Amino acid sequence: MRVCVIGTGYVGLVTGACLAHIGHDVICVDNNEEKVKLMRSGQSPIFEPGLSEIMQTAIEAGRIQFTTDLAAGVDHGQVLFIAVGTPALPTGESDTRYVEAVARGIGAHLNGDYKVIVNKSTVPIGSGDWVRMIVLEGYAEQRSATSDPVLAGVGGSEPGVIGRLPKEPDFDVISNPEFLREGSAVYDTFNPDRIVLGGNSERAKALMQELYAPIVARQFAEDKTLPPVPVVITDLSSAEMIKYAANAFLATKISFINEVANICDRVGADVVQVARGIGLDSRVGSKFLNAGIGWGGSCFPKDVSALIHTADDYGYEAHLLKAAVSVNERQRMIMVEKLQQVLKILKGKTVGLLGLTFKPDTDDMRDAPALTIVQHLTRLGAKVKAYDPVVSQTGLRHGLSDVIVETDPERLADGCDALALITDWQVFRSLDYAKMARLMTNPILIDGRNFLDQKALEAAGFRYMGIGRAN
Repeated sequence: MRVCVIGTGYVGLVTGACLAHIGHDVICVDNNEEKVKLMRSGQSPIFEPGLSEIMQTAIEAGRIQFTTDLAAGVDHGQVLFIAVGTPALPTGESDTRYVEAVARGIGAHLNGDYKVIVNKSTVPIGSGDWVRMIVLEGYAEQRSATSDPVLAGVGGSEPGVIGRLPKEPDFDVISNPEFLREGSAVYDTFNPDRIVLGGNSERAKALMQELYAPIVARQFAEDKTLPPVPVVITDLSSAEMIKYAANAFLATKISFINEVANICDRVGADVVQVARGIGLDSRVGSKFLNAGIGWGGSCFPKDVSALIHTADDYGYEAHLLKAAVSVNERQRMIMVEKLQQVLKILKGKTVGLLGLTFKPDTDDMRDAPALTIVQHLTRLGAKVKAYDPVVSQTGLRHGLSDVIVETDPERLADGCDALALITDWQVFRSLDYAKMARLMTNPILIDGRNFLDQKALEAAGFRYMGIGRAN
């Protein structure tokens, strides 16, 4: 099938590359010329395991193109994915101006052929009908322009085009929310827990099922013996709500176990053992029960805030979700408080951070807990150093002006009064901690993810502290 993906961030680029990999003919559209040039060369502008490899394979096979030409993308695609960002506004609601601009642009370039317009961006509930309205407005503007003898022929339009354009464009809108985890996005695309399709058109839903058929049949899955991927068919609003509800639930689950961890710290219990004990209950499950310094990134903070804002718009106060946010904000201070417990006065002390990104296997620093921790440590007079497997190599320094970013773990440890593990990169399990301990002024390590082996760290000469581990 012919596919157009508009927007090449995490969601758009992964979606486009993976659809090309399974055999579809894909055009990815982005308005950033330098980014498009980079992608044409087979290089990914984001750090995502496996993405560059499938991009290069698809380019060599002639199944994916990258362009800044929206008109060419719209003309090419039977299925048009809107995959632009919807960042949070200060009010907590989603900024949908990029979605609006793309929807209007799609309408301005519709040519009469049937199209399925897919909301892949995380948009406010009810946006399906809104996108349809904006597309229609863009189409009406196109007809109006091409009917004017002065404007006819401008911007690629030809005289008489209005006569070939139907009064109403032939398209449907589908909500197809993404559930990709940064750092595992390619894997998640080929091995999804479910595919959600929301819409009112049987024709559009059938076309989307055809598009995803190879993935549903697990032709590209890691385990091809599993049953077909469930396809959840809903109305537009329910599909949009599924995305928000899923992320809000997971964020709340993390905040819950962090609250339990803080109680464990006070009563002498071990939250790791507690989490295992409750996670074995099939009604609870073990995933997202890892206590630590809280959630961040581009999805959880934005989506929970957006759902709270939507509830407020409709006269309901989402007490539980607001509490989850409050606990998460408070949790980032736990690291600072533990450093104060062991170092007492932080002014004049040097603290080394192991990890900066909000999670491993990504270069994403959006709303990373590290940024909040750096801010408070700096305010209290501490000197902050950091080492991150990706950030240290890429030179990315946004939000890190007060941090000395070191190029290796040993340089990080040298002269530090304490280390704090912020991101649970796998490489951190196998560092030479005995050597690092000898380089430090005070061999103290606070494990903000309960990720490292306490006994091994203590054998290496460290004083170890976890989160909710009563030590």
